[in-house]
Amino acid sequence: MKAFFTTLIVLVFALPAWAEIEIKEVTSPGGITAWLVEDHSIPFTALELRFRGGTSLDDPDKRGAVYLMSGLIEEGAGDMDARSYARELESLAASFGYNASDDTVSISAQFLTENRDEVVGLLQTTLHQPRFDQDAVDRVRAQILSGLRSDQTDPNDIAGRSFAKMAYGEHPYGSEGKGNLDSVAGLTREDVVAAYDNVFAKDRLFVGAVGDITAEELGVLLDQLLADLPETGKPIPGKAEVSISGGVSVIDFDTPQSVALFGQKGIDRDDPDFFAAYILNHILGGGGFESRLMQEVREKRGLTYGVGTYLVPKDLASVYLGSVSSANDRIAEAVEVIRAEWARAAEDGVTQKELDDAKTYLTGAYPLRFDGNAQIAGIMVGMQMEGLPIDYIATRNDKVNAVTLEEVNRIASELLDPDGLHFTVVGKPVGLETTN
Repeated sequence: MKAFFTTLIVLVFALPAWAEIEIKEVTSPGGITAWLVEDHSIPFTALELRFRGGTSLDDPDKRGAVYLMSGLIEEGAGDMDARSYARELESLAASFGYNASDDTVSISAQFLTENRDEVVGLLQTTLHQPRFDQDAVDRVRAQILSGLRSDQTDPNDIAGRSFAKMAYGEHPYGSEGKGNLDSVAGLTREDVVAAYDNVFAKDRLFVGAVGDITAEELGVLLDQLLADLPETGKPIPGKAEVSISGGVSVIDFDTPQSVALFGQKGIDRDDPDFFAAYILNHILGGGGFESRLMQEVREKRGLTYGVGTYLVPKDLASVYLGSVSSANDRIAEAVEVIRAEWARAAEDGVTQKELDDAKTYLTGAYPLRFDGNAQIAGIMVGMQMEGLPIDYIATRNDKVNAVTLEEVNRIASELLDPDGLHFTVVGKPVGLETTN
């Protein structure tokens, strides 16, 4: 095991420069497509499998089933119970990771070349013969329920659930992907098996691999691992209709500091103006201490330790969100300043200096994302899912630099909607009341 972690440390320094990353599209003999970056400098490979659909595939009365299932994948497979499975994985000095979000279920694997065949065999058993033993179901469900109980007393989680319900209504995005106390408590092993059948299928599969493996070897691996998956899974839900009206919603909660989640309708990732909106967001609220909101809300007025905004282009809907926290007697002023800055950017746009500084930061920070094989594999899969071209890594900074001041200011006037900006405030805010 020590050798594995030593390899991980070496890996960070052994990667090729990000600009030199060469992605190949590989198609296995069985017709499975993947993107590959070969790097034979160390005997190590990272593999990312991602399935579109995620927790949005849950039936309304089975919320949390996909999330529970993703937590059970490593709890035994084939003739191995949870403990035997963990011992086998450790003996191979490999690492598996599982994650479920609104739009995806992902499996990440990292392994040494000398153990590749055994690791792939274990992963194949994991994918095709999960046990879902009742004792494991009960144990993992108890862990999730404990987390959900904790979330009920977290102002940030309360705000997030309330805002999502308002924005997405009855769409799966409108409720927590982890489920709620009632839905998770009612889930059965049969529900977990159904969630497994809904998720893992070829029609929603994306694959990225980085490291000490050739295209031919990857093709063999893909067929061994994935050829027996069913062709189709459960249909993915339709687009969500985003419904956000301007105003304030106050949720009474006994805390000395109020938390506010604010947002409006967003912009899709494939919109031609996305890069202009991305730069605009950096200037307005996404750029840390240099952003306008941080300067106006924190530096000039001392209303908060932090405020930030971020674009959220999901598969089935897009929103533009931000968050801030402040003392109960100062949160109203913070809300007022944020809305005023939203309006100022919409009306007056940004300056050339702000644009130039944002470009310098965004292009300079981009290479820092490529700090390991696993990170690159994940980025490649994300590129595939977003429909980006295979040369995107090499051309992304050119796209950022090509955005003009005119384009940013046009999208500012079109996208930013100060009257439609909604604040969900959790706490005991002074001077704020629910307005709709």
